[in-house]
Amino acid sequence: MRTPLGAFIFIAIFLLIDTYAFQAVRSVTLTSSARTRAIAYGTYWSISAIILVAFIVLVSNRTDFFPKAVRSYIFAMIVGVFLAKLTMVFFVLIDDIRRFFQWIVLKIVSSSKEIDTTQTEGISRSVFLSWMGLAAGTTLFGSLVNGFRNKYNYHVNRVQLSFPNLPAGFKGIKIIQISDIHSGSFTDAKAVHHGVQEIMNEKADLILFTGDLVNDMAVEMTDYLDIFSQLKAPMGVFSTLGNHDYGDYVHWPQNGLTQEQNLENLKKVHAAMGWRLLMNEHVALERNGDRIALLGIENWSNKARFPKHGRMDLAHKGTDAYPFKILMSHDPSHWEAQVQPDYPDVDLMLSGHTHGMQFGIDIPGFKWSPVQYMYKQWAGLYETGKQKLYVNRGFGFIGYPGRVGILPEITVFELV
Repeated sequence: MRTPLGAFIFIAIFLLIDTYAFQAVRSVTLTSSARTRAIAYGTYWSISAIILVAFIVLVSNRTDFFPKAVRSYIFAMIVGVFLAKLTMVFFVLIDDIRRFFQWIVLKIVSSSKEIDTTQTEGISRSVFLSWMGLAAGTTLFGSLVNGFRNKYNYHVNRVQLSFPNLPAGFKGIKIIQISDIHSGSFTDAKAVHHGVQEIMNEKADLILFTGDLVNDMAVEMTDYLDIFSQLKAPMGVFSTLGNHDYGDYVHWPQNGLTQEQNLENLKKVHAAMGWRLLMNEHVALERNGDRIALLGIENWSNKARFPKHGRMDLAHKGTDAYPFKILMSHDPSHWEAQVQPDYPDVDLMLSGHTHGMQFGIDIPGFKWSPVQYMYKQWAGLYETGKQKLYVNRGFGFIGYPGRVGILPEITVFELV
């Protein structure tokens, strides 16, 4: 059993934050009885001790030491407590900054007097900010715990898109987009099957999947192959690869399997399900005598940490004859970086990747998530001129086994 260096760094940071956040607990119990303070202090540090022990056990053992679902929840609880205490630190810091400037002002105004930093007003404000910090941290942690039950709470978004150059034969076509299945995170096959049934109930003409079928390895689809094989549509089911599909986030070989073999196995999974995997290529779609082009590229990201396997030059070649083009490209940063400036004839691009960070606010007329500070286009519809981009919020989940505010999405498009 060995604990990596990064774990010690996290523990050190956690303890520093813990110690600083503890000021809020001390502040709100300042006038309480000794017994109340003892209970509050004991509870606070007991939770911290449990979290740190759980973290050490998690990182010091093989990945199969705990069942996959248990590991996910332990990880989520650790992150939840860490973020909650980080939130408390924010309010404590505000109070310390306030008191520091108050001390300076009083020192300047009355340099000859002893400064009493425990004035009633000061204590009142400190207690208020401390309560605010505790409330905010508790609310955040509670939201993350409550979000566990939303990970299979599939939401159908219906979007009508109008294009003046859409051929008459395709008007009224119903297209379903799903993205970011991340089968390696699933623990409830029945719930997943329910989501697939929701897709089939829509009776779409065409189903498009925009990448990240697995977290890392093709074998993650073993228990879900039969479920997703049920996805059928008159015009077919087409798919692309996302950044996770290449297996870049694990050390190879795995059980004698190379990274290259894993990717080939994943391609076979797509084929076994009856999905047509588009690898930097296009296909012609025909409906009522008209034809349009469907392009699909491998992952192409404008973010340095993600790969650029996609080749738009290959996928786009030979599409000039088609009056309308749909592009499947996993990462929405591809949109402004290459598609808009270099391929203005792409009418609709479909992406995923962001998951809406699985955390945020997503209500009619307003949406917010921390991921928007990393991705300009992160959820829903974006339009520039005649070109449109839609970013799906993801069917699955990864890391945090839940959803807060940003529900798993099945997108139903109607083109008119």
